[in-house]
Amino acid sequence: MAKPRLLVLIVAYYAERTIEKVVRRIPRSLLDVYEVEILIIDDASNDATFAASLGVSKQVDLPFKVTVLFNPINQGYGGNQKIGYQYAIQHRFDFVALLHGDGQYAPEMLAALTEPLRQGESDAVFGSRMLVPKEALKGGMPRYKYYGNRILTRVQNWLLHTSLSEFHSGYRVYAVDALRSIPFERNSNVFHFDTEIIIQLVIASKRIMEIAIPTYYGDEICRVDGIRYAGDVIKTSLQAWCQKLNLFYDRRFDCAPPADGQRYPSKLDFASTHSRVVELVPEGARVLDLGSGIGAVGAALKKKGCFVIGCDLERGVLTGSFDNFVLADLNKGLPEITTRFDYILALDVIEHLAAPEDFLDQLRELSARAGAQVIITTANVGFAIMRLSLILGRFEYGKRGILDITHTRLFTFNTLRRAMRAAGLEIERSEGIVAPLPFVLGTSRLAKIAVAINKALVRLRPTLFGFQILLVAKPRPTLATLLDSAKASAEHKIVELERQRLRKFA
Repeated sequence: MAKPRLLVLIVAYYAERTIEKVVRRIPRSLLDVYEVEILIIDDASNDATFAASLGVSKQVDLPFKVTVLFNPINQGYGGNQKIGYQYAIQHRFDFVALLHGDGQYAPEMLAALTEPLRQGESDAVFGSRMLVPKEALKGGMPRYKYYGNRILTRVQNWLLHTSLSEFHSGYRVYAVDALRSIPFERNSNVFHFDTEIIIQLVIASKRIMEIAIPTYYGDEICRVDGIRYAGDVIKTSLQAWCQKLNLFYDRRFDCAPPADGQRYPSKLDFASTHSRVVELVPEGARVLDLGSGIGAVGAALKKKGCFVIGCDLERGVLTGSFDNFVLADLNKGLPEITTRFDYILALDVIEHLAAPEDFLDQLRELSARAGAQVIITTANVGFAIMRLSLILGRFEYGKRGILDITHTRLFTFNTLRRAMRAAGLEIERSEGIVAPLPFVLGTSRLAKIAVAINKALVRLRPTLFGFQILLVAKPRPTLATLLDSAKASAEHKIVELERQRLRKFA
């Protein structure tokens, strides 16, 4: 059986005095379990780093293949990692380990760091200087770096719901398959690249393991601007947090695996449009669910004894419980359905349509013919956070939320009301619905407090603090219906007049 292939990536910048020592400290025992290659990338150093690295590659007593590259233009700490990881992907390595050319991290730990990957127990292994309390201080880490590291890590753990002992170690080993699955090329070229790639791994649900490593601080030159680095780290972590809240979108962090093939999950377990609609529809009602999605609302209504027909492009995982299901593309018009209904639902549908006004016209005709009330929900682009984003110059679409990338039209309370009235739908109820905070905050106490605050604000001013709009309407009679009614009434009147005339002469 072939050995797994391990690439040891050494990022070198002004490392002419240390590069040979770093390479020679790489354990030869790695060859017992891996096919090993060393890749040194000199990042446009103006000293003899490249010549020293090339000299190492030609030493006959070195058991490893050594490849040396030189960047003609400085690519930065993150940029060099990108090049190295691309090399690992192109040359079909199984694992890639990151080392620094200044010798700050012990090459002797490579076997321990790579073993969990070889055993299939992890997708990334980080060497942590913080796992053993105070060991980093004993190894010479300056106190300001030690406590800064701990504070930043604590903040990042809170924002990202992680529990790492350290976000800021540069000693790492990755499974190349894990790197293929994340857009690391979109990351920064500077030092907070390390934070960005952790965030991507977390979002992609990759397994991360930490192993304690010794700390060594010698006479190497620190090239990190600590204040700027801390700011970049916090900014990046906040951006990832905001993206999880669907308040921000950056393609760097668009790497989550699909959730069981369902883009829009159920929102029945907390205050939402889904749970509110289930409350509004009485037991035993006859319901047409347009754009039924996974079928969560319809299935909940079935439990209330309702008769439910679903309609969407494809069946959802819960639509099997419906009384009937109609395959239809609502962008091409409503299906021919002659059944009578009490309610027609169009939950989070109208914002996805190319011609919402045409849809509302057809919905009015269908609801008038079926004798049904209409319940429509959609995102409120007038939500306070959206207004604040515009003030800050941001209007960014994302995977979900108000600015979902699949939304073709956006509505405020007023614009949706106006569109519905123009289509002949008279509004009977208008409500603002709170943001789906449990999707982000879970069922924690913080989530309950946040939802309670949002509810209070919605009651105060729904057009500003409602995350979604819920409108209940009834159709005005169509002109065809009014004409038929007028004809029938005229015929009835003629009959009555004739009866009166006959009675008069009887």
